[in-house]
Amino acid sequence: MNSIKYIIPFILFSALIVDCNQTEGSDKHTGFKTPQKPIVQSKIDSVKYKAEIFRLDTLFTKLYKADAFNGNVLIAKGKDIIYQKSFGYGIKETYKLLNDSSIFQLASVSKVITGVAVLLLYEQGKLKLDTKVCDILADFPYKNITVRHLLSHRSGLPNYTYFCGQYLSDSVCSLSNEHMLDIMVKHRPKAYLNPGLRFNYSNTNYALLALIVEKVSNKGYSTFLKEELFKPLGMNHSYTALNIDSTREHITCGYTMKYGCVANDRYDGVVGDKGVYTTAYDLFLLSTALYQHKLLAKETQQLAFTPYSPEKKESNYGFGWRMKNMNDSAKEVFHNGWWHGYRTSFHRRLKDSLTVIVLSNRLNKSVYSTWRIYDAIDGPKASGAKQEAEDE
Repeated sequence: MNSIKYIIPFILFSALIVDCNQTEGSDKHTGFKTPQKPIVQSKIDSVKYKAEIFRLDTLFTKLYKADAFNGNVLIAKGKDIIYQKSFGYGIKETYKLLNDSSIFQLASVSKVITGVAVLLLYEQGKLKLDTKVCDILADFPYKNITVRHLLSHRSGLPNYTYFCGQYLSDSVCSLSNEHMLDIMVKHRPKAYLNPGLRFNYSNTNYALLALIVEKVSNKGYSTFLKEELFKPLGMNHSYTALNIDSTREHITCGYTMKYGCVANDRYDGVVGDKGVYTTAYDLFLLSTALYQHKLLAKETQQLAFTPYSPEKKESNYGFGWRMKNMNDSAKEVFHNGWWHGYRTSFHRRLKDSLTVIVLSNRLNKSVYSTWRIYDAIDGPKASGAKQEAEDE
C-alpha cells in the first residue's frame, strides 16, 4: 500500500496475538481498552478438534514468537472451521492489530478467482476454452494462443512486469490491463516459447484473462466478480484493487521483514493475476462453495484440477491451481502469492475437504511451509515427507 493514508484514530491495542473470538483488547504500551468488532465470529468445535487446535496453536504461536509470522490463519474441514486466529499487526504504525475481519491483498492467489470467473463463463456457454485469444481481444498479435493456454500457463508469453516498463513514461503512474494490451499490440514483445510447448508461469496470462472476462461478460472485472462470485457466496468483504477504498476500516498494510510499509507502484492497476483483496473467512466461503459444487459443477472443477504440463514431474498446474500428489488420494490443489509485502497461501486437500488459508501482510516465508500445518492436522507420523511449495 502507499505510505499510510488511512484516517485512523491513534488507538493502542492489548496483545500481539489476537484470538479469533476476541472482541476487545488492551495494548501492552498503554493498557487502554478499545473494542474490536470483527465482521464475522466463527464457532469452532473445541472438543471435536481439541488435538488439532492444540497442535496448530502451538505451531503458529511458536512462529509468531520467533518473529517468523504476522498474519491470519483459517483451517477447516468441510464447513467446520478447526482453527482461526490472528497474529500481529494490521497497521504497525498505529499499533492496529489484526483480527478475523482484516483484509489482505491475495497477490497471486487472485489467479484462483480469475480462473473461477473464466470457468463460470464457460459453464454459462459464453466462452469456449479452445477459442483463440485473438478472436476475443481485437488486434491481439499472437495468433495461436488459446484461452486454455492462458489458464494453464502454456502461452509462452513474457511477463508484463518485465517488458512494459520500457514503454512507460515517467508520467504514467498506474498501468491498466487495457494499457498492457495496447503495449503488446503496438510493440509485440517476443514470446519466450511457442504456445503449448511447455509450462511457463507468467502474470500476463491472467491479466489477459481478466480482459477476456470483461469482453465476454460485458462487465468490468470488478463488477463481474462482485455480481457473479462475491455476492452470491456472501463474500461481502472482497474487492479488487480497482474498487477498494484504502481508508476502509479493516484494510492492512503490506510490510517488509523489517516492517517497512511497501508502497503501491505502477503495476498495481493491473488485475487478474493479482489485485483481489479479501478476508480469510471470505476465502473459506469460496472453498466451501467449491467443495459443495454450488459455484461450479464437479466436471468443470475437474477440468481445473487436471494437470496440463506433463513435463512437470513433482507438481503441476491446472486452471488457476497448482497441484501436488497427483496420483495419490491426498491430492492437493493450491496457489500461493507474493506481492508488495503480502505472502499468501490457499491450499485444499480434496479427499477430506480440507481448507488451509494463511494470509500474511509481512514477507514471512513460513506462510508457504504448509507441510507443518498438515503435520499439525494429521499428526506428525501421518503427514509424510516435507514439501515446500513455490512462492506463487
